[in-house]
Amino acid sequence: MSPVQLSCSNLTLAQLKTLVTIQDAGMQPYPWTDVSGVTLPTSVQRQVADLRDRLRQDRPQLMNEATVWARAIYPLLMLAEQSTIRAWAQVPLRGKYPSFEITGVADGVLGKGVIGDLEAPYLVVVEAKRGIEAKSPQYQLYGAMLAAARLNWELDGQDPQVIFGCYTIADVWTFSRGLVTGLEEERPTLRLESSQEYSSKLEADIILKILTQIVTQRVDAMSTAA
Repeated sequence: MSPVQLSCSNLTLAQLKTLVTIQDAGMQPYPWTDVSGVTLPTSVQRQVADLRDRLRQDRPQLMNEATVWARAIYPLLMLAEQSTIRAWAQVPLRGKYPSFEITGVADGVLGKGVIGDLEAPYLVVVEAKRGIEAKSPQYQLYGAMLAAARLNWELDGQDPQVIFGCYTIADVWTFSRGLVTGLEEERPTLRLESSQEYSSKLEADIILKILTQIVTQRVDAMSTAA
């Protein structure tokens, strides 16, 4: 039997549940959202303060998606770059599991890049689309996380795979941590943890600290593996 074809752009929870076991721990404080031990360099603090001040003079809810992305989202992704982990935009994703294949385009990615090419997506970002027929960004994000986890598994063969993501609505970010197990099984499992909402206008420093902590852990893991 041919694998079921899924598209992140119109994915629903009902579709996911027919193929993937979803275990959602909900929104609560998690170790990966605790940024009390993260200190940003002074130069970065100044850039974040400038970004926050500009956004306070704007109304992101009234801007089109491309403008919000350019002014409130992508600049923070770039500030989180470390080592070979870089920020990318409009990244095609395709994850081929035994029972289904899931495809889509992540609006943004923090991942390992080699000479201009993305090798391993580690955090995927989905921007909520507007309009009366727009789908929930939450399930689109889960699909993108599953696709990214499968791509990483193809590189390192590790099961389980830890994958991070976030969806943005205007300048508001909601993060998720996913643990994907059973990547070679007919029915993989996705265990989810979610953060509270954070506004770039008010909490850009916290957003960047969460991104920085996630990237630092990835860089450390790559160094250990090497």
